[in-house]
Amino acid sequence: MGGVTVVGQPNDGGERLGATGPAGGEDLRHSGGPWLRAAGGADRLVTHLAPVRSELEAAHRGLVAGAGALAALAELSAVRASWERRIEEARGECGSLAGKLREVVRGQAHVNEAVKSGFDGVRTPGGGGAW
Repeated sequence: MGGVTVVGQPNDGGERLGATGPAGGEDLRHSGGPWLRAAGGADRLVTHLAPVRSELEAAHRGLVAGAGALAALAELSAVRASWERRIEEARGECGSLAGKLREVVRGQAHVNEAVKSGFDGVRTPGGGGAW
């Protein structure tokens, strides 16, 4: 029996590339599952952070109404602006990360196919090839 087998792993988006021959062989396993789960986690962080800015604004509004004309309000506004920037940066980074993680899965699938195609043309002794 020679050649390469590609076997999917259900529910994990995985692929197995294995060269088998008379001496046996090693398998190269790749699974998109962990990458896709991490991308989903990053997406959930984007969603989770979405309402934080409006919640911060509502809390600030209530504080300003109760504080009157305190001098600390200017400092409080600067702190709020800083947090708003940080929240938006975190959302942007998580969104970017999710896309990059999914791109790894797509790239690895292309590499796996290229490797499989490369092995498809290789003939092995005793495997019905040209040897």
